[in-house]
Amino acid sequence: MNSLADDSYDRIQDARLILEALGMDAERSNERSALVFLALANLTPKQSWREADNPLLGTRAIMNFIRDEYGKAYAPNTRETIRRFTLHQFVEAHLTVQNPDDPARPVNSPKWNYQLTAEALETVRAYDTDKWDTALDSYLEKLPGLLVRYQAEREMIRIPLILPNGSTFTLTPGGQNVLLKAMIEEFCPRFTPDGTVLYIGDAGSKWTLFEQSTLTSLGVTVDMRGKMPDLIVHLPNVNWLVLLEAVTSHGPVDSKRRNELAELFCNSTAGLVYVSCFQDRSEYRKYAEKIAWETEVWCADNPTHMIHYNGSRFLGPYQ
Repeated sequence: MNSLADDSYDRIQDARLILEALGMDAERSNERSALVFLALANLTPKQSWREADNPLLGTRAIMNFIRDEYGKAYAPNTRETIRRFTLHQFVEAHLTVQNPDDPARPVNSPKWNYQLTAEALETVRAYDTDKWDTALDSYLEKLPGLLVRYQAEREMIRIPLILPNGSTFTLTPGGQNVLLKAMIEEFCPRFTPDGTVLYIGDAGSKWTLFEQSTLTSLGVTVDMRGKMPDLIVHLPNVNWLVLLEAVTSHGPVDSKRRNELAELFCNSTAGLVYVSCFQDRSEYRKYAEKIAWETEVWCADNPTHMIHYNGSRFLGPYQ
C-alpha cells in the first residue's frame, strides 16, 4: 500500500476496521475486501463516511471504481477471486444483497449486481461520529433476524420441482434451471421411468444434488474440474446412465462434447446415453447440424417426442 496516497491508505484502513467490527474474518477484512467494500459504498478517499451510498454495482464496475478512485488496478482474472472470496461472503453475512432490482435474474446474466443493504449503509454512515458505537451495537443486535429474513426472501424465489422419486427439490432462479425443471418433471417420467437422479447441475450451485456413492459404485470417479452434464439419471433395470445437457448458455452434445463426456465417464460399468435438451424446436434448429450421431434430442415444448440421431436403435447406449 505504500504506493497509495495517504488519504487512500487511511480510508482503506478505516474500511478494514469497519469490516472487522461487523464480524468479517481476516480475508474479508483484508485490503482487497476493504476496497470492494469502499466501492460498494461509493466512497472516494476524500469523502466522509456520512456521504456513503449504495449503488447497484457489478463486479467489473467495482474493479473500475477501485482502479479509478484508489489507483489499484486488478487483473481481469481477479474478478472470480473477488466474487468467490469477498462478495459471496458479504452476501452470506447480509452486508450486501444480490440483484435487488431483479431477484430472479439468471446467475450468468451480465447485469448481475450487488448492493450494500440499507441496514449496513445506515451503520456505515455513522462511522467516525459519536453515534458509531450505538449504530454498530444496534446493527449487530438486529443481524440474526436480518439473516433469517433475507434467507427466507431468497428461498421464496427459488424454482420448486418434484424428483422422480416424489421428493421435492428447489433450484436457484434463472439461467438453465427453467429448462432443467422441465427435464426432470417432463422428460424423466416419460423416457426414464423408475430412474434415479444422481446429479443436478443447478446453475447457482453445481453440487447440491450429487449422489457420489452411487456413481462410484458404477465405476465413475468424478473429476471436480471436469465439465459435468446438467443432469444424470441412472436406470438400474437396464444399467444405463442418461447424461442430459440443457442447451441454454452452452451448446448441445456435438462430437466434441460427446467425446468429453465419454472420457469423463470412461470407467462406467453402465451404458451411456447422451441427450441434448432444448426449450423449444426453434432453439433446436439453431444447432441441428452440430449434434453428434448416436445421441438423442428432446424439446420441452413437445415433451412426448424425441429426435434420434441414428436409426439403429431408440434411446440406448452405443458400444
